[in-house]
Amino acid sequence: MLRDASPQQYQFETITLDELVPEDHLVRKIDAAIDFGFIRDAVAHLYCPNNGRPAIDPVRLIKMMLLGYLFGIPSERRLVKEIQVNMAYRWFLRMSLTEKVPDASTLSQNRIRRFNDSDVFQQIFDHIVEQALVRGMANGRVLYTDSTHLKADANPRKSVNELRPEGVSEYIEQLNAAVEADRKKHEKKPLPAVKKTPENAVAVKNTKVSTTDPESGFMHRDNKPKGFFYLDHRTVDGKHGIIMDTHVTPGNVHDSQPFIGRLRRQTERFRLNTVAVGVDAGYFTAAVCHLTREEGIALVPGYRRPNKGKNALQKKAFRYDPNQDVYVCPENQLLIYSTTDRNGYRHYRSEPSVCQRCERRSSCTQNRKAQKTITRHVWEESKETANELRLTKWGKKIYERRKETVERSFADAKQHHGHRYARFRGLMKVQMQCLLAAAAQNMKKIALMVALFWLYKQSWMRLQLIMKLSRALNRQNECRQKNIAIATFGR
Repeated sequence: MLRDASPQQYQFETITLDELVPEDHLVRKIDAAIDFGFIRDAVAHLYCPNNGRPAIDPVRLIKMMLLGYLFGIPSERRLVKEIQVNMAYRWFLRMSLTEKVPDASTLSQNRIRRFNDSDVFQQIFDHIVEQALVRGMANGRVLYTDSTHLKADANPRKSVNELRPEGVSEYIEQLNAAVEADRKKHEKKPLPAVKKTPENAVAVKNTKVSTTDPESGFMHRDNKPKGFFYLDHRTVDGKHGIIMDTHVTPGNVHDSQPFIGRLRRQTERFRLNTVAVGVDAGYFTAAVCHLTREEGIALVPGYRRPNKGKNALQKKAFRYDPNQDVYVCPENQLLIYSTTDRNGYRHYRSEPSVCQRCERRSSCTQNRKAQKTITRHVWEESKETANELRLTKWGKKIYERRKETVERSFADAKQHHGHRYARFRGLMKVQMQCLLAAAAQNMKKIALMVALFWLYKQSWMRLQLIMKLSRALNRQNECRQKNIAIATFGR
């Protein structure tokens, strides 16, 4: 029969917090797999040891921040409300049922005042990566790098045009040295130094700048949304998808610029023996190919169909002869070296008198002097080597794993960890967001893999026990059959 609802009960019940958390909850797996004791040592220099009021445990503060990224809670106020009512979160933070949760302002002010402009979050991320390396969940043999955009907290219609310093390539010093050596090899005079006057001491260009978040960059790429964005440049290990590095730049920075510096940082920081790096076509530049080759690492790039120029006869129809250092056109005429410019391109030019009589001139060049010019970068050989490696069976196998590693890592971050939007304004704060999101993803992967390994181990032990019992039963049956035969037929 239908019964009336029972009134609100206020009787006392004896229960422990541990009983309220399910055995298969993610926080249990993370707590069993990750050691958070290192946080206290990492932030000790930011606290006064013998003065002031007792501080909230920094391990608890950092774990509160990580909870927000683990479960995709974008607001610190909402995070505090979730902790108040979620028993699993309280258990993870070592808080009792009646203990007061720290205010959202306490969390934000520690982040803004105490942890800001420090490398605490980088240390936390690095330490979790080291735990994955120690457990054998990553080895750094094959790495995959790519970038994704985070929409900045800035209205694209609220902007101004400012004259800002023009971006200088990260590899300008190596390029200048290569250009100087190449010109010397071809017996050319060194390029004159750029004359700098007070008016043009620093090259500037007209740049669209957000008035809300000036440190973001206006991005306008093909097949990408336009607006103010940040770029998260992420490197993922090829073994089990552990994130090895994350680095933030404004949205108008090319993907290839921070690549070599971050790659060297990983190999030195974690003492990796990296063999190959898989990247998309955006990283397929002469500088990246050359400097990666100098590091003793094979670069496996993606392919991007080149844009066709005005001429029907494209550059690929001309053959380069390295012995003579010339290009040979389809009519077996030579294009001779002329000079090397500041950007590192050698110029090879044809003889105008020969081109004027050529039947294919209209499809080859529109130059008024009837002279064909082909450029070749001083590091073009490294690009050709990388392109040949891409076409090998091994290179195709390496590149095929890219979508299963770094692309999957970005998809998981956007879908479950709030990685579509920048939560804060300013480059350093967005860097902190990306480090915590990557650390949360690594923690989740390590915890799930440890649980999976434990389950596999238990299954293996059960299988061994079943096999042992089966062998014992077989021996017992054999002895029983033998005894029956003896009793029936005698000895």
